[in-house]
Amino acid sequence: MDLGASSGRVMLGEVGPSRLALSAVARFANGPVRTPDGLHWDVLDLYRQSLDGLRAAASAAPGGLASIGIDSWAVDYGLLRDGRLLGTPFHYRDEARNAAGPALVHERVPAAELYARTGLQFLPFNTIHQLAADDWTDLADRLLLVPDLVAFWLTGRQVAERTNASTTGLLSVTSREWDEGLIEAVGLPRALFPDLVDPGTTIGTLLPPVAEAVGAPGVPVVAVGSHDTASAVVGAPLDGPGAAYLSLGTWGLVGLEVDTPVLTDAAREANFTHEGGVDGTIRLLTNVMGTWLLSETLRTWGRSDLGPLLEAAADVTAEVPLFDVQDPRFVPPGDMPARIAAWCAEHDVVAPVDDASLVRSIVESLAVAYAAALATAGSLVGRDVRQVHVVGGGSQNALLCQAIADRAGVPVVAGPVEATALGNVLVQARAAGAVDGGLDVLRDLVRRTHDLRTFAPRARSARMGA
Repeated sequence: MDLGASSGRVMLGEVGPSRLALSAVARFANGPVRTPDGLHWDVLDLYRQSLDGLRAAASAAPGGLASIGIDSWAVDYGLLRDGRLLGTPFHYRDEARNAAGPALVHERVPAAELYARTGLQFLPFNTIHQLAADDWTDLADRLLLVPDLVAFWLTGRQVAERTNASTTGLLSVTSREWDEGLIEAVGLPRALFPDLVDPGTTIGTLLPPVAEAVGAPGVPVVAVGSHDTASAVVGAPLDGPGAAYLSLGTWGLVGLEVDTPVLTDAAREANFTHEGGVDGTIRLLTNVMGTWLLSETLRTWGRSDLGPLLEAAADVTAEVPLFDVQDPRFVPPGDMPARIAAWCAEHDVVAPVDDASLVRSIVESLAVAYAAALATAGSLVGRDVRQVHVVGGGSQNALLCQAIADRAGVPVVAGPVEATALGNVLVQARAAGAVDGGLDVLRDLVRRTHDLRTFAPRARSARMGA
């Protein structure tokens, strides 16, 4: 079950020594719902759709389901009391909470100390900031991040999977346990936070009513890299220390896989984060704006097909303006073309003159931001980045992949598109004994079973059509 910030899907995976195949049995929309008190997730509908998908998967699996794994976006959570959900979970793009939370936390714990303890980059919507602005924590007896909440509804067991817990800002970057001193310092009840489990752990089996509803009695739910980026990095066929990754969807997660944290002032000032990976690895990465800019632009224009616009953008030979994709104005939903034009006006930059130029401007601006993040990642750990693996939905955007190669000056290997679901399934398969070995073995199976496309960097004159 791969639950993304804009869509969810249930994928059926088949794994063996030389086989790794996925089929989508259900896809469904997932979007924000605005009510008078703010922006929320319709998590109950997400769960209903997921159950429908599990029913389809159980029907389609020739020998029945071996296990179920859940991944989702990070940071957002549900509060429970006596096993009942209190209210509807807030969306991480809720403007009011994002404005209030960081100051409330930093009054109690300075930003530099937070980084030293958690290794987490500053983002206004980190769970710790959301909780500081949440009026209901005193009413709750348990907090569950989204995939843990779904797992609880499936199995009846409340746990916190460690890779996703690492995105809360409340997990120690060194011990990888809940930082109880920090939890106390920000005024949260320790009892809110459940026991931690690692990827590969069996959380429990489907509750009888759930098993009956989906037609899968006795099936275990296995913890995977439940932060979708943790699963995506498992599914990225990285090969050697010179390989970087870019998990590209709504956000672009750019970074390297490391064994030990890099808790330097340079890393903090560059806003690089340390998120838990599968098998005890650390994902040293930074969040960069992703294809959200393109999807919101299409929504503003009332269009649904990006393909023709990318074709037109590829034919643009004139210089296009580059803008700062990390400007906070681009985070909430809204009129992206107008916001880009406003940014250009404020910075004495000529705005794009037509739709194709605007799309090309977005693509090139994203590529510049990714190239800068890659260069910084390499410098923080003293590595030469020699190849970038772009995985996720954005790997299908050939214009963007080529722009990244051009701007970063290194080859881009695009694919697999379904890296997150592959990483999810591979961790389950290893737990079930269908495949044996470390991350290198899992990634080699991805490499042997999936077609990848390489984009070589071009000279500037070539990319501008001269």
